[in-house]
Amino acid sequence: MIYHDKVYGELEIDEPVILELINSPSLQRLKYVDQAGYLKPYFSHETVKRFDHSVGVFLLLKKFGAPLEEQIAGLIHDVSHAAFSHCIDYVLDAGSEAEHNHQDNVFDAFVRKSEIPEIIKKYNLDLDYILNDDNFPLKEKNLPDLCADRIDYVLRTAVDLQELGQEQVTYLLENLKTQNGNWFFSDFESAKKFADNFFLMNQKHYAGLRSAVMFRTVGDYLRHAIKNNYITEADLYTTDDEVLQKISFYFETDERLKYLRDRMDGKIKAIDSPDDFEAKVAVKSRAVDPYFLSEGGLKRLSEADENWKKVLAEESKPKEYFLKFCD
Repeated sequence: MIYHDKVYGELEIDEPVILELINSPSLQRLKYVDQAGYLKPYFSHETVKRFDHSVGVFLLLKKFGAPLEEQIAGLIHDVSHAAFSHCIDYVLDAGSEAEHNHQDNVFDAFVRKSEIPEIIKKYNLDLDYILNDDNFPLKEKNLPDLCADRIDYVLRTAVDLQELGQEQVTYLLENLKTQNGNWFFSDFESAKKFADNFFLMNQKHYAGLRSAVMFRTVGDYLRHAIKNNYITEADLYTTDDEVLQKISFYFETDERLKYLRDRMDGKIKAIDSPDDFEAKVAVKSRAVDPYFLSEGGLKRLSEADENWKKVLAEESKPKEYFLKFCD
């Protein structure tokens, strides 16, 4: 199969287990789940879907020679995302607003109840091994380290939001290296360019005011729908459009629902107003501290740049917003 990717270009995918997983219901559902939540009213761009990112993590791992099991782990790592992705952390108690960890908390159980175990078994692979991130240092590491998941989502979103051009992406990928389970850049300059872009994306998008409004308004809308039995928690594991369609039948009889939908669609504006607010919102904030190759070996960016050490400390803390809605 020839796959055309906006970050990595045209690549051939020919591993049977990968092809079967890509075509499985769990992966195909992600084609209809917004990567960040519900971006259309807040960011004018071609929305990235969870499927694009999932395949992207696989492609990045494949490109850098990760073993097949790690490639599979990268491909399936987001199948437990509910509709509207991280907005669900503002709906269900299994997640945290400040950590955005709902899908991580339910991942293992979700995969085991899906068709994925049978596919893994068919190819004589070990599911328990694949589900253990300790086996895959390139695929997953805690912040502020780089990992395939983190690298792909920031490059993909930056391209989609036109914060990075293809020439800049190519430059970063050409300077990206791996050794002994670690990602690093070939020099200080490329490491700094990547970290600066990650900082920009976090400030403007991942942890910015518009995202805070999106998380709160979508969360409130879905929570109201569940409370009133318009949808069930099980419905959240369908697709964005299916959930919206099911809730829409109740507009005529629920004025509060219509109001919450108008807020979610950006028809009712919100401002950050710490002294007079209706809703307090915590948002996960991210920062990276990449390694780069120096004369003495690998060095962290924060070891070579004192200012970056300060940025790292500040950006690693969750952001808080105090929303006031203006009718």
